Amino acid sequence: MANRFILNETSYHGAGAIAAIADEAKGRGFKKALVCSDPDLIKFGLTKKVTDVLDGAGIAYDIFSDIKPNPTIENVQNGVAAFKASAADCIIAIGGGSSMDTAKAIGIIITNPEFADVKSLEGVADTKNKCVPILAVPTTAGTAAEVTINYVITDAENNRKMVCVDPHDIPVVAFVDPEMMETMPKSLTAATGMDALTHAIEGYITKGAWELSDMFHLKAIEIIARSLRGAVDNTKEGRADMALGQYVAGMGFSNVGLGIVHSMAHPLGALYDTPHGVANAIILPTVMEYNAEATGEKYREIARAMGVQGVDAMSQEEYRKAAIDAVKKLSADVGIPADLKDIVKAEDIPFLAQSAFDDACRPGNPKDTSVEDITALYNSLM
Repeated sequence: MANRFILNETSYHGAGAIAAIADEAKGRGFKKALVCSDPDLIKFGLTKKVTDVLDGAGIAYDIFSDIKPNPTIENVQNGVAAFKASAADCIIAIGGGSSMDTAKAIGIIITNPEFADVKSLEGVADTKNKCVPILAVPTTAGTAAEVTINYVITDAENNRKMVCVDPHDIPVVAFVDPEMMETMPKSLTAATGMDALTHAIEGYITKGAWELSDMFHLKAIEIIARSLRGAVDNTKEGRADMALGQYVAGMGFSNVGLGIVHSMAHPLGALYDTPHGVANAIILPTVMEYNAEATGEKYREIARAMGVQGVDAMSQEEYRKAAIDAVKKLSADVGIPADLKDIVKAEDIPFLAQSAFDDACRPGNPKDTSVEDITALYNSLM
Protein backbone atom coordinates (compact mmCIF):
# COMPACT_ATOMS: atom_id res chain seq x y z
CA MET A 1 0.00 0.00 0.00
CA ALA A 2 1.39 3.42 -0.97
CA ASN A 3 1.83 6.18 1.61
CA ARG A 4 0.13 9.46 0.66
CA PHE A 5 1.61 12.85 1.54
CA ILE A 6 -0.32 16.12 1.04
CA LEU A 7 1.07 19.63 1.62
CA ASN A 8 0.16 23.20 0.60
CA GLU A 9 0.79 24.19 -3.00
CA THR A 10 2.86 27.11 -1.67
CA SER A 11 3.93 28.46 1.70
CA TYR A 12 5.71 31.65 2.78
CA HIS A 13 7.77 31.81 5.97
CA GLY A 14 9.35 34.64 7.93
CA ALA A 15 8.70 38.19 9.06
CA GLY A 16 6.60 40.11 6.56
CA ALA A 17 5.28 37.01 4.81
CA ILE A 18 1.74 38.41 4.71
CA ALA A 19 2.85 40.96 2.09
CA ALA A 20 2.81 38.11 -0.43
CA ILE A 21 -0.96 37.69 -0.03
CA ALA A 22 -1.63 40.37 -2.64
CA ASP A 23 0.52 38.75 -5.34
CA GLU A 24 -0.86 35.28 -4.62
CA ALA A 25 -4.48 36.44 -4.69
CA LYS A 26 -4.03 38.43 -7.90
CA GLY A 27 -1.88 35.78 -9.54
CA ARG A 28 -4.61 33.21 -8.97
CA GLY A 29 -7.25 35.50 -10.40
CA PHE A 30 -9.24 35.99 -7.19
CA LYS A 31 -11.58 38.99 -7.24
CA LYS A 32 -13.09 38.98 -3.75
CA ALA A 33 -12.31 37.26 -0.45
CA LEU A 34 -14.35 36.28 2.56
CA VAL A 35 -12.00 37.06 5.45
CA CYS A 36 -12.62 34.63 8.32
CA SER A 37 -11.23 35.94 11.59
CA ASP A 38 -12.38 35.83 15.18
CA PRO A 39 -13.61 38.90 17.12
CA ASP A 40 -10.51 39.19 19.33
CA LEU A 41 -8.16 39.34 16.36
CA ILE A 42 -10.28 42.10 14.87
CA LYS A 43 -10.36 43.93 18.22
CA PHE A 44 -6.58 43.82 18.65
CA GLY A 45 -5.76 44.84 15.10
CA LEU A 46 -4.25 41.64 13.73
CA THR A 47 -6.94 41.18 11.11
CA LYS A 48 -6.32 44.75 9.95
CA LYS A 49 -2.69 43.90 9.12
CA VAL A 50 -4.01 41.55 6.45
CA THR A 51 -6.90 43.72 5.26
CA ASP A 52 -4.43 46.60 4.86
CA VAL A 53 -2.55 44.41 2.37
CA LEU A 54 -5.81 43.72 0.54
CA ASP A 55 -6.77 47.40 0.55
CA GLY A 56 -3.36 48.34 -0.83
CA ALA A 57 -3.76 45.88 -3.67
CA GLY A 58 -7.35 46.82 -4.44
CA ILE A 59 -8.70 43.37 -3.54
CA ALA A 60 -12.32 43.39 -2.36
CA TYR A 61 -13.37 41.49 0.76
CA ASP A 62 -16.07 40.97 3.36
CA ILE A 63 -15.29 39.99 6.96
CA PHE A 64 -16.93 37.04 8.74
CA SER A 65 -16.20 36.93 12.48
CA ASP A 66 -18.92 34.74 14.00
CA ILE A 67 -16.29 32.26 15.18
CA LYS A 68 -16.00 30.85 18.70
CA PRO A 69 -12.74 29.49 20.22
CA ASN A 70 -14.16 25.99 19.71
CA PRO A 71 -16.16 26.65 16.52
CA THR A 72 -19.63 25.20 16.37
CA ILE A 73 -21.94 23.80 13.74
CA GLU A 74 -23.87 27.08 13.92
CA ASN A 75 -20.69 29.09 13.23
CA VAL A 76 -20.11 27.02 10.09
CA GLN A 77 -23.71 27.37 8.91
CA ASN A 78 -23.56 31.14 9.38
CA GLY A 79 -20.25 31.23 7.53
CA VAL A 80 -21.70 29.34 4.58
CA ALA A 81 -24.52 31.90 4.38
CA ALA A 82 -22.00 34.75 4.62
CA PHE A 83 -19.88 33.32 1.81
CA LYS A 84 -22.89 32.96 -0.47
CA ALA A 85 -24.05 36.51 0.31
CA SER A 86 -20.60 37.96 -0.33
CA ALA A 87 -20.15 36.50 -3.84
CA ALA A 88 -16.53 35.83 -2.88
CA ASP A 89 -14.31 33.44 -4.81
CA CYS A 90 -11.77 32.65 -2.06
CA ILE A 91 -11.39 32.61 1.71
CA ILE A 92 -8.63 34.24 3.72
CA ALA A 93 -8.48 32.55 7.13
CA ILE A 94 -6.72 34.57 9.83
CA GLY A 95 -6.21 33.12 13.29
CA GLY A 96 -5.57 29.90 15.09
CA GLY A 97 -7.28 26.59 14.54
CA SER A 98 -10.71 28.07 15.20
CA SER A 99 -10.74 30.45 12.24
CA MET A 100 -9.08 27.97 9.92
CA ASP A 101 -11.28 25.05 10.92
CA THR A 102 -14.36 27.18 10.34
CA ALA A 103 -13.00 28.29 6.96
CA LYS A 104 -12.30 24.70 5.92
CA ALA A 105 -15.81 23.56 6.76
CA ILE A 106 -17.32 26.55 4.94
CA GLY A 107 -15.14 25.95 1.90
CA ILE A 108 -15.98 22.25 1.73
CA ILE A 109 -19.74 22.80 2.00
CA ILE A 110 -19.75 25.52 -0.67
CA THR A 111 -18.16 23.21 -3.26
CA ASN A 112 -19.83 20.03 -1.97
CA PRO A 113 -23.40 21.16 -1.15
CA GLU A 114 -24.54 17.60 -0.54
CA PHE A 115 -22.62 17.92 2.76
CA ALA A 116 -24.61 20.96 3.93
CA ASP A 117 -25.44 19.02 7.10
CA VAL A 118 -22.23 19.82 9.00
CA LYS A 119 -22.48 16.57 10.95
CA SER A 120 -22.04 14.65 7.70
CA LEU A 121 -18.44 15.93 7.51
CA GLU A 122 -17.31 14.01 10.59
CA GLY A 123 -14.63 11.40 10.08
CA VAL A 124 -13.43 10.90 6.51
CA ALA A 125 -16.15 12.46 4.37
CA ASP A 126 -16.33 11.28 0.78
CA THR A 127 -16.31 14.74 -0.78
CA LYS A 128 -15.68 15.00 -4.51
CA ASN A 129 -14.46 18.57 -4.96
CA LYS A 130 -11.69 20.70 -3.56
CA CYS A 131 -12.94 23.33 -1.17
CA VAL A 132 -13.07 27.03 -1.97
CA PRO A 133 -9.42 28.18 -2.24
CA ILE A 134 -8.15 29.15 1.21
CA LEU A 135 -5.24 31.48 1.91
CA ALA A 136 -4.23 30.78 5.52
CA VAL A 137 -2.55 33.21 7.94
CA PRO A 138 -1.83 31.63 11.35
CA THR A 139 -1.71 33.88 14.39
CA THR A 140 -0.78 31.12 16.83
CA ALA A 141 2.17 28.75 16.76
CA GLY A 142 0.42 25.50 17.50
CA THR A 143 -2.42 24.06 15.46
CA ALA A 144 -0.67 24.05 12.06
CA ALA A 145 -4.17 24.13 10.57
CA GLU A 146 -2.69 26.05 7.66
CA VAL A 147 -0.94 22.87 6.43
CA THR A 148 -3.24 20.08 7.58
CA ILE A 149 -6.14 18.17 6.06
CA ASN A 150 -7.93 18.06 9.43
CA TYR A 151 -10.43 20.31 11.13
CA VAL A 152 -12.54 20.07 14.27
CA ILE A 153 -16.07 21.40 14.74
CA THR A 154 -18.00 21.30 18.01
CA ASP A 155 -21.43 19.70 18.14
CA ALA A 156 -22.63 21.88 21.01
CA GLU A 157 -25.96 20.09 21.28
CA ASN A 158 -24.23 16.82 22.15
CA ASN A 159 -21.12 18.22 23.93
CA ARG A 160 -18.70 16.60 21.52
CA LYS A 161 -16.07 17.55 18.99
CA MET A 162 -16.26 16.21 15.48
CA VAL A 163 -12.87 15.46 13.94
CA CYS A 164 -13.05 15.83 10.16
CA VAL A 165 -10.34 14.56 7.80
CA ASP A 166 -10.50 15.61 4.15
CA PRO A 167 -7.64 16.05 1.65
CA HIS A 168 -9.86 18.51 -0.22
CA ASP A 169 -9.74 21.08 2.62
CA ILE A 170 -6.03 21.97 2.76
CA PRO A 171 -5.30 25.68 2.21
CA VAL A 172 -3.68 26.35 -1.15
CA VAL A 173 -1.26 28.90 0.31
CA ALA A 174 0.02 29.44 3.86
CA PHE A 175 1.62 32.67 5.08
CA VAL A 176 3.52 31.78 8.27
CA ASP A 177 4.54 35.20 9.56
CA PRO A 178 5.92 35.31 13.13
CA GLU A 179 5.04 39.00 13.34
CA MET A 180 1.39 37.93 13.32
CA MET A 181 2.09 35.95 16.52
CA GLU A 182 3.90 38.57 18.60
CA THR A 183 0.80 39.77 20.46
CA MET A 184 -0.13 36.32 21.77
CA PRO A 185 -0.19 36.38 25.59
CA LYS A 186 2.16 34.07 27.44
CA SER A 187 -0.56 31.60 28.39
CA LEU A 188 -1.76 31.19 24.80
CA THR A 189 1.82 30.95 23.50
CA ALA A 190 2.51 28.18 26.00
CA ALA A 191 -0.71 26.28 25.28
CA THR A 192 -0.42 26.43 21.50
CA GLY A 193 3.26 25.56 21.67
CA MET A 194 2.56 22.46 23.73
CA ASP A 195 -0.17 21.56 21.24
CA ALA A 196 2.50 21.65 18.53
CA LEU A 197 4.82 19.46 20.60
CA THR A 198 1.96 17.00 21.10
CA HIS A 199 1.41 16.91 17.34
CA ALA A 200 5.09 16.12 16.79
CA ILE A 201 5.34 13.43 19.46
CA GLU A 202 2.03 11.73 18.69
CA GLY A 203 2.72 11.92 14.96
CA TYR A 204 6.14 10.33 15.49
CA ILE A 205 4.78 7.32 17.40
CA THR A 206 1.40 6.85 15.70
CA LYS A 207 0.68 3.59 13.88
CA GLY A 208 0.77 5.38 10.54
CA ALA A 209 4.24 6.88 11.03
CA TRP A 210 6.96 6.18 8.45
CA GLU A 211 10.36 7.55 7.49
CA LEU A 212 9.18 10.68 5.69
CA SER A 213 6.85 11.72 8.51
CA ASP A 214 9.49 10.80 11.12
CA MET A 215 11.86 13.30 9.54
CA PHE A 216 9.38 16.15 10.02
CA HIS A 217 8.35 15.13 13.53
CA LEU A 218 11.85 14.77 14.95
CA LYS A 219 12.88 18.13 13.52
CA ALA A 220 9.72 19.71 14.91
CA ILE A 221 10.40 18.31 18.40
CA GLU A 222 13.94 19.70 18.24
CA ILE A 223 12.80 23.18 17.15
CA ILE A 224 9.96 23.38 19.67
CA ALA A 225 12.07 22.12 22.57
CA ARG A 226 14.70 24.80 22.01
CA SER A 227 12.35 27.69 21.20
CA LEU A 228 9.09 27.48 23.17
CA ARG A 229 10.51 29.04 26.32
CA GLY A 230 11.83 31.95 24.26
CA ALA A 231 8.52 32.35 22.45
CA VAL A 232 6.72 32.54 25.80
CA ASP A 233 9.16 35.32 26.72
CA ASN A 234 8.32 36.94 23.36
CA THR A 235 11.82 36.89 21.90
CA LYS A 236 11.95 37.35 18.13
CA GLU A 237 14.08 34.23 17.72
CA GLY A 238 11.68 32.17 19.82
CA ARG A 239 8.64 33.42 17.89
CA ALA A 240 10.27 32.75 14.53
CA ASP A 241 11.41 29.26 15.49
CA MET A 242 8.02 28.31 16.95
CA ALA A 243 6.25 29.54 13.81
CA LEU A 244 8.41 27.15 11.82
CA GLY A 245 8.39 24.28 14.33
CA GLN A 246 4.62 24.05 14.57
CA TYR A 247 4.33 24.14 10.77
CA VAL A 248 6.87 21.33 10.37
CA ALA A 249 4.92 19.26 12.91
CA GLY A 250 1.78 19.86 10.87
CA MET A 251 3.48 18.70 7.68
CA GLY A 252 3.94 15.35 9.39
CA PHE A 253 0.91 14.59 11.53
CA SER A 254 -1.61 15.73 8.93
CA ASN A 255 -0.47 12.80 6.82
CA VAL A 256 -0.16 10.04 9.42
CA GLY A 257 -2.59 10.83 12.22
CA LEU A 258 -2.37 11.23 15.99
CA GLY A 259 -3.36 9.23 19.07
CA ILE A 260 -5.27 9.23 22.33
CA VAL A 261 -3.75 12.41 23.75
CA HIS A 262 -5.88 14.24 21.22
CA SER A 263 -8.77 11.82 21.72
CA MET A 264 -8.78 12.62 25.43
CA ALA A 265 -8.29 16.37 24.90
CA HIS A 266 -11.15 16.84 22.44
CA PRO A 267 -14.02 16.09 24.85
CA LEU A 268 -12.49 18.44 27.44
CA GLY A 269 -12.80 21.25 24.92
CA ALA A 270 -16.34 20.25 24.02
CA LEU A 271 -17.61 19.85 27.59
CA TYR A 272 -15.61 22.46 29.53
CA ASP A 273 -14.24 24.74 26.77
CA THR A 274 -10.74 23.81 27.97
CA PRO A 275 -8.08 25.33 25.68
CA HIS A 276 -6.98 22.52 23.40
CA GLY A 277 -3.26 23.06 23.95
CA VAL A 278 -3.63 23.05 27.73
CA ALA A 279 -5.57 19.79 27.63
CA ASN A 280 -2.97 18.17 25.37
CA ALA A 281 -0.06 19.36 27.50
CA ILE A 282 -1.55 17.98 30.72
CA ILE A 283 -2.42 14.62 29.18
CA LEU A 284 0.72 14.10 27.05
CA PRO A 285 3.23 12.81 29.66
CA THR A 286 0.73 10.37 31.18
CA VAL A 287 -0.18 8.94 27.79
CA MET A 288 3.51 8.75 26.85
CA GLU A 289 4.03 6.53 29.90
CA TYR A 290 1.04 4.41 28.87
CA ASN A 291 2.27 4.06 25.27
CA ALA A 292 5.96 3.50 26.01
CA GLU A 293 5.90 -0.29 25.63
CA ALA A 294 4.57 0.04 22.06
CA THR A 295 7.15 2.53 20.79
CA GLY A 296 10.32 0.48 20.36
CA GLU A 297 13.37 2.78 20.44
CA LYS A 298 11.51 5.93 19.44
CA TYR A 299 11.60 7.54 22.90
CA ARG A 300 15.39 7.60 22.67
CA GLU A 301 15.11 9.84 19.62
CA ILE A 302 12.42 11.95 21.30
CA ALA A 303 14.74 12.44 24.29
CA ARG A 304 17.60 13.36 21.97
CA ALA A 305 15.43 15.87 20.09
CA MET A 306 14.29 17.34 23.41
CA GLY A 307 17.94 18.09 24.19
CA VAL A 308 18.65 15.28 26.66
CA GLN A 309 22.36 14.47 26.79
CA GLY A 310 23.88 10.97 26.87
CA VAL A 311 20.88 9.08 25.55
CA ASP A 312 23.01 6.50 23.71
CA ALA A 313 24.41 5.30 27.03
CA MET A 314 20.97 4.88 28.57
CA SER A 315 18.92 1.72 28.93
CA GLN A 316 15.51 1.58 27.30
CA GLU A 317 13.84 2.29 30.63
CA GLU A 318 16.15 5.25 31.23
CA TYR A 319 15.67 6.95 27.88
CA ARG A 320 11.94 6.46 27.97
CA LYS A 321 11.82 8.12 31.37
CA ALA A 322 14.17 10.86 30.15
CA ALA A 323 11.90 11.66 27.20
CA ILE A 324 8.81 11.89 29.42
CA ASP A 325 10.64 13.94 32.06
CA ALA A 326 11.86 16.40 29.41
CA VAL A 327 8.29 16.92 28.22
CA LYS A 328 7.10 17.43 31.80
CA LYS A 329 9.88 19.95 32.43
CA LEU A 330 9.09 22.01 29.35
CA SER A 331 5.39 22.00 30.17
CA ALA A 332 6.07 23.13 33.75
CA ASP A 333 8.53 25.79 32.62
CA VAL A 334 5.90 27.45 30.43
CA GLY A 335 3.24 27.36 33.14
CA ILE A 336 0.97 24.46 32.17
CA PRO A 337 -0.91 22.78 35.09
CA ALA A 338 0.23 19.28 36.00
CA ASP A 339 -3.21 17.62 36.30
CA LEU A 340 -6.90 17.86 35.45
CA LYS A 341 -8.29 18.22 38.96
CA ASP A 342 -9.36 21.83 38.40
CA ILE A 343 -10.91 21.03 35.01
CA VAL A 344 -12.64 17.64 35.10
CA LYS A 345 -15.62 16.64 37.24
CA ALA A 346 -15.31 13.04 38.39
CA GLU A 347 -18.91 12.26 37.46
CA ASP A 348 -18.16 13.22 33.85
CA ILE A 349 -15.32 10.72 33.38
CA PRO A 350 -17.48 7.90 31.94
CA PHE A 351 -18.81 10.30 29.28
CA LEU A 352 -15.32 11.67 28.58
CA ALA A 353 -13.82 8.19 28.27
CA GLN A 354 -16.47 6.98 25.85
CA SER A 355 -16.13 10.18 23.80
CA ALA A 356 -12.36 9.75 23.66
CA PHE A 357 -12.69 6.13 22.60
CA ASP A 358 -15.10 7.13 19.81
CA ASP A 359 -12.79 9.95 18.64
CA ALA A 360 -11.25 9.73 15.16
CA CYS A 361 -7.70 10.07 16.53
CA ARG A 362 -7.91 7.00 18.77
CA PRO A 363 -7.23 4.29 16.14
CA GLY A 364 -3.83 5.83 15.37
CA ASN A 365 -2.56 5.34 18.91
CA PRO A 366 0.49 3.03 18.94
CA LYS A 367 -1.02 0.91 21.69
CA ASP A 368 -4.51 -0.54 21.33
CA THR A 369 -6.75 0.82 24.03
CA SER A 370 -10.21 0.49 25.56
CA VAL A 371 -12.78 2.64 27.31
CA GLU A 372 -11.57 1.15 30.57
CA ASP A 373 -7.96 2.08 29.85
CA ILE A 374 -8.93 5.64 28.97
CA THR A 375 -11.07 5.87 32.11
CA ALA A 376 -8.05 4.86 34.18
CA LEU A 377 -5.89 7.47 32.42
CA TYR A 378 -8.38 10.24 33.20
CA ASN A 379 -8.60 9.11 36.82
CA SER A 380 -4.80 9.10 37.13
CA LEU A 381 -4.77 12.74 36.06
CA MET A 382 -7.14 13.77 38.85
